[in-house]
Amino acid sequence: MTNKAYIGLGSNLGESENFLALALDDLRQEKTITTVKCSSFYRSSPVDSSGPDYVNAVAFIETTLSSIALLQLLQKIEFAHGRERPYRNAPRTLDLDVLLFNDDVSQDPVLTLPHPRMHLRAFVLEPLQELVQQRAQLPAQETATDPTIPWDLSKYITEARGAGQIVERIK
Repeated sequence: MTNKAYIGLGSNLGESENFLALALDDLRQEKTITTVKCSSFYRSSPVDSSGPDYVNAVAFIETTLSSIALLQLLQKIEFAHGRERPYRNAPRTLDLDVLLFNDDVSQDPVLTLPHPRMHLRAFVLEPLQELVQQRAQLPAQETATDPTIPWDLSKYITEARGAGQIVERIK
């Protein structure tokens, strides 16, 4: 069975654009992943932390992996590129998050789907908007209880920008 997933990519240590490119290469080399499409790269200030600006992107993939196996693969890629986890929201060489996986809705503490804060993050929403239609049929927003509610990405982008999040396309 082929699964469809959206992956958030971010980095704010070292050569951030290079780390994102390397992660995308790693995904393309993985035999269990058949499709990798990536948004442009965006620069944004950290949210809920301090440190250097982030470079972010969103990738769409098709894979035979389960959601948990995909999470484990992403963590392996992070580790291979120097990711450390000294504390929550610490600056990082590479951050890879499963944002959406098929239409799955899960409150599992290991992998909550959809990603519980993605609708609040312009640095996720703007690159995601490149990859999907303006009103995409995505799993439900905040509570993830009704996956039939379509997201209005531009509404969430406007709200995130209204909260002071500035995102700039860089590549």
